[in-house]
Amino acid sequence: MIVSVDDLTVRYDGATALDGVSLFVEAGEMVALVGANGAGKSTLVRALSGLVPYEGRVVVRGRLAQVPEGREVFADLSVDDNLRLGGWRNGRRGRDTTFVYALLPELTPLRKRVAGTLSGGQQQQVAIGRALMARPDVLVIDELSLGLAPLVVDSLVGHLRELHEERGLAVLLIEQNARLALSLCSRAYVLEAGRIVVTGPARSLVEDPRVATAYLG
Repeated sequence: MIVSVDDLTVRYDGATALDGVSLFVEAGEMVALVGANGAGKSTLVRALSGLVPYEGRVVVRGRLAQVPEGREVFADLSVDDNLRLGGWRNGRRGRDTTFVYALLPELTPLRKRVAGTLSGGQQQQVAIGRALMARPDVLVIDELSLGLAPLVVDSLVGHLRELHEERGLAVLLIEQNARLALSLCSRAYVLEAGRIVVTGPARSLVEDPRVATAYLG
């Protein structure tokens, strides 16, 4: 397992955001974590990145990189500078953005553009490319589709599939859009009010009446 979470609990000012959550991601696997707004998905991302105190056990075997909710690009910097910031811990290797432009060719003509002037879909590509500059073993994406048009999401999904299939990159996809997440990933967890309530192969979750009624409409 490249990511292992056991009995994870996170509390904020006495309120429990995550309550005994356990999940895992195998190397080279794509796994979805589905849940409504406020279910605790972003809290889990922050716990994986060591940004919040928690009880329980979190183990990451390898390098983890995060694509944050809302993209959070450095709006006043160029696309190229945004990418380089993602690789700053890798020394000289971290300054070579060539492979990102090869993976995300739509960014090539934008490399000198100020990131804050880009569309939402372009900024999401910058955020993904910035995370890839860390040369991760597992990529955690918080709300890939948030605020984006369906055609833009389809393009991003295509890039993600390519990364997974050609580079064997493990992905933990955190999504409100259950239909998207279950179509893209092989396994999934459903998070409600800080607890995992359903888990299993994505195909079986599509047919699970609890998931279909609550998340698929």
